[in-house]
Amino acid sequence: MKKSLCSTGLRWLWVMVVVIVVDLSSKYWVMTSMQLHESRALIPSLNLFYAHNYGAAFSFLADKGGWQRWMFAAIAVAIAVSLLLMMYRSRAEQKLTNIAYAMIIGGALGNLFDRAWHGFVVDFIDFYVGDWHFATFNIADCGICVGAALIVLEGFLPKTQADSAEDKS
Repeated sequence: MKKSLCSTGLRWLWVMVVVIVVDLSSKYWVMTSMQLHESRALIPSLNLFYAHNYGAAFSFLADKGGWQRWMFAAIAVAIAVSLLLMMYRSRAEQKLTNIAYAMIIGGALGNLFDRAWHGFVVDFIDFYVGDWHFATFNIADCGICVGAALIVLEGFLPKTQADSAEDKS
């Protein structure tokens, strides 16, 4: 029996679109209104700082000559396809899981666009305390982290009776 896409987790793909639009819009604004390595104070402990990241999280593998760009792109595609398949297999009522997956996909695709188009990821959020600065990041990274945190959170929440009945079948 063929199931309707709206009855699957794909119903929540609009969250992915929101993450991508906000991410790419914010990166475009930073690239067109700031100079590379320019910093602007926002509020205490938070700056805008325009940076190019040629690696992954915390600039991992940033100095490896370019091959990492395609490896990270392949990883992003694999993650997006895997999570899309998981969303298709899940029920639309599994809101937390599907929203988490959609946020991760949106973040992965936002950064994938940067890697494919620019050859680097645009980072611009600089969180700091005193002289200590966390690694500069972007909205896509926030989507990935919030999505991952939601998946972990869901592991601590009690299962509903419907989830328990489905697990037994």
